[in-house]
Amino acid sequence: MAKKEVYDESSIHVLEGLEAVRMRPGMYIGSTSRKGLNHLIYEIVDNAVDEHLAGFCDHIEVTLERDGSCTVNDNGRGVPVGIHEKGMPAERLVYTTLHAGGKFDNTAYKTSGGLHGVGSSVVNALSEWMDVEIRRDGAVHHDHFTRGVPDLDLVAGMLPILGRTRETGTKVRFLPDPEIFEVTRFSSTEVKSRLHETAYLNPRLTIVFRDLRGDEPAETVFSEPAGITGFVQDITKNETPVSEAIFFEGDDEGIEVQVALRYVNEFHENVLGYCNNIYNADGGTHLTGFKTAFTQVMNSYAREIGVLKEKDANFTGPDIRNGMTAVISIKHPDPRFEGQTKTKLDNPDAARVVAKVVSEQAPHFFDRNLDTLKAILACAEKAAKIRKNTEKIKTNLLTKQKFSFDTNGKLANCVSRDASKCEIFIVEGDSAGGSAKTARDRQYQAILPIRGKILNVEKASIDKVLANAEIKTMITAFGCGFSEGYGNDFDITKLRYDKIIIMADADVDGSHIGTLLLTLFYRYMPELINEGHVYVAMPPLYKVVPPKGEGEYLYDDKALDSYRKTHKGAKFTLQRYKGLGEMDPDQLWETTLNPETRRLRRIEIGDPGFSSEITDILMGTDVPPRKEFIYEHARDAELDV
Repeated sequence: MAKKEVYDESSIHVLEGLEAVRMRPGMYIGSTSRKGLNHLIYEIVDNAVDEHLAGFCDHIEVTLERDGSCTVNDNGRGVPVGIHEKGMPAERLVYTTLHAGGKFDNTAYKTSGGLHGVGSSVVNALSEWMDVEIRRDGAVHHDHFTRGVPDLDLVAGMLPILGRTRETGTKVRFLPDPEIFEVTRFSSTEVKSRLHETAYLNPRLTIVFRDLRGDEPAETVFSEPAGITGFVQDITKNETPVSEAIFFEGDDEGIEVQVALRYVNEFHENVLGYCNNIYNADGGTHLTGFKTAFTQVMNSYAREIGVLKEKDANFTGPDIRNGMTAVISIKHPDPRFEGQTKTKLDNPDAARVVAKVVSEQAPHFFDRNLDTLKAILACAEKAAKIRKNTEKIKTNLLTKQKFSFDTNGKLANCVSRDASKCEIFIVEGDSAGGSAKTARDRQYQAILPIRGKILNVEKASIDKVLANAEIKTMITAFGCGFSEGYGNDFDITKLRYDKIIIMADADVDGSHIGTLLLTLFYRYMPELINEGHVYVAMPPLYKVVPPKGEGEYLYDDKALDSYRKTHKGAKFTLQRYKGLGEMDPDQLWETTLNPETRRLRRIEIGDPGFSSEITDILMGTDVPPRKEFIYEHARDAELDV
C-alpha cells in the first residue's frame, strides 16, 4: 500500500531571509544558465545607472577578475550606511533583505529600473561571497557576505571603516556560487554588448569594461554622446540604408520619450523597447503606442501625397515597419513590469504618451524631409505587394494542408496529444531518422527527418521561405504558424510539442544544419525560443570500451583527454560516432532520446541587439563582416577532426 502523504501544520515551511532566492533562483534572474549568470552583473550595474539617472554618477567600471569574480565600481553617492529604523546599517538591509531599497517613492530616484528592490540582495544570495566598499561621508565603509549572510562584526552598530576618502561611490565584488549556476564563467562578449547598449541609452555616462582573465588583459571604454541615434546606426551598420537615422523626443505626464529609427534595404522589422534603461524583451505599452501612432502618421502621409488612392486599403503596421530598426526609450517615474526580469512594460499611460509624442514630432521631421518620407513609403508599397502574394501561400499552407500522422510521408508522430508531454526530434537524413523512429518512445516522441540543409532564411525572401518543402513541413508539424514582417499568424498556444529538439550529427555539416534551423526559428518563430521550447541534442562523440566492464560514452574531446589521463596505460577500444546513423537503436535511445540519461542544451536569446547583429553577420549576404568576425574569433572555434 502506498505511503499516505501527511499534510498538516508541519508541512508549512517559511523560508527565512534570502533562502527563497537560493531555492528558486529562476524566479529572480530568469535561469541558472549563463544568461542568468550574466544577469547578476546587470543587476549591480543597473543600480549604478540609476545613480546616473538621478544625476550623481557619470563613470562606471566593470571588471571580470582573474578568480572568476566580477567587480562593479561607480562614482555615485554610495549606498547609505547609517542606522536604519530596522536597527541595522542601511547598506546591510539593502544587501540582505528582499524589497529593501530607495526606489519605492520618488524622493531618492525620479526614475529607476530597480523598482522591486531585490537586485542587490538577489546577487548577494546567489554569490559564494560578496564584498562591498562604500565611499561616503569621508570614509570607506566595508562589508562582506558569504552566500548572503554577513560575516563581519559591526563596530558600535556601524560598518567597519577601511580608511578615509574624499570620493563617493560604491564598489561591489562578487563570486557566483557554483552550487547555483550551471556555469560560472561570465561571457565577456555578451556583457560588453549589454554595457555598450547601456552607454547608448545614457549619452552622458562612461562605462569602462575590463577582462583580466586572459593572458592579455583587455579594456574597452564605452561612451556614446550620440545616444540612441548612434545605437540604431550601429545596429544597421552592415545593411544598405534607405534613410539616415531619424530622431525625435518629447515628454508629457512626467514621462520622457526618445525615438530613433532607420530604414534599411532588408525586410526585417527590429523594434527595441526600453524603460528606464531596462530592455523589455516582450515589448509592452510603449511599443504599442509607437507602432499605432507611427502607422497612423504614415498612412495619412501616403494618402496625402497619393501613394494610396481612395479605393486602396491602408498599409498595415508590419507593411510600414518592414526594413525599420527602431529604439524607443522612455523614462517613467512609476513603471510596472511583468516579472523581476522586466520583460514587458504594462503602463497604459506609456502607450498614451509615446503615441502623443510620435503623432506630434514625426510630422515635424517628415514635413522637412520629403525624400526620406517617400523612400519609406516606397518600402511600405513593396512590403504590401509581397504581403498580398504571401497571404495566398499562407492560405494554402495553414488551411488547405491539414496535419496528419505522417505529413508528406515524413513525420512519424507520437501517440499522445498532450502537448506538455510531447517532443519532436528534427533529424537529418533517412538513416538517422530510421534509427530514431525505432529507438524512440512512440507514446511521447515524434521524429521528423529532413533532407540535408534547409534554406538559409537570412538570405531569402518570405515567399521563398514559405515555398521550401522542409520548412513547410516543420511549420505544419508544429501547428502554431509563424511570425514575420507581413503579418503574424503565430499562436504559441497551438504548439503540439513542449520540446523541439534539433538532433544533428556531431560534425561540421551537423553544426551547419543546426545553425540553419536556429536561424529559421529565431527569425520566423522567436516565441519558440523565448518560451524555452527549442533544444539541441548532445549526442556523444565517443564510446570507450575496456576489455572488461561496461563501456562509457564521452561527449567531447575534453572528456576523452580526461579519460586518457585517468586511465593511463589501460587498454580500451575507442569508437568515434561521426553520425547518428552509426548508432544502433539501443545506443541512440540510451544516449540521445532517453529523458533519464540524455543531454540537451536549451537555446536562449541573450542580448537582443547582439543576437540580431551576430545572426546578420554570420548568416547574411554581406561577406566582409563575416570574414572579419571569423578572423577575430578563429581561436575560439571547435574544430571537427
